[in-house]
Amino acid sequence: MNDSLSNLLSRRSVPPRWLGGPGPSAEEVETLLTAAARVPDHGKLVPWRFILIEGEARQRLGEVLVKAFQADHPDADAEKIATERERFAKAPLVVAVVSRVMPHVKIPEWEQVLSAGAVCVNLLHAANALGYGASWLSGWAAFDRRVLDALGLAPNERIAGFVHIGTPTEKPTDRERPNLTDIVTRF
Repeated sequence: MNDSLSNLLSRRSVPPRWLGGPGPSAEEVETLLTAAARVPDHGKLVPWRFILIEGEARQRLGEVLVKAFQADHPDADAEKIATERERFAKAPLVVAVVSRVMPHVKIPEWEQVLSAGAVCVNLLHAANALGYGASWLSGWAAFDRRVLDALGLAPNERIAGFVHIGTPTEKPTDRERPNLTDIVTRF
């Protein structure tokens, strides 16, 4: 089996709480993003972009989350507040993949959104190929306009996912995968 196929067959999400340093170097980040951007993109619209959240920016984003969360949950206890504060602080690198659909006469919105999803998948596989663990998540923050504004998203942009990347501190067990006889039919 070649390395590419082995990588595809072995990829496993690693929860952010199990992702520590070291994170990818600047050169590796460039490699990750280059690989992520090699997706089907009908019309070459590039209907996605990246926001890198690393270093101290992870704590700054945590404070944005705390403010929004407390506004919606004024009775939240200290543990829940701490969870929101630390949501992006575990993995050394979080890549926000932003979907930016553009009206087009020939290319439907659905294809553009799927392209952004493909970016997230490529990013996961590239991280795995470089020996890092990764996890693609969304959560409430991906849909909250206060958070999106803090990240600089335009009104027509959405978060396709937050991809957390780092060195695994624990190895997750593999989960049961679908049985092909349950999901495959022939036409």
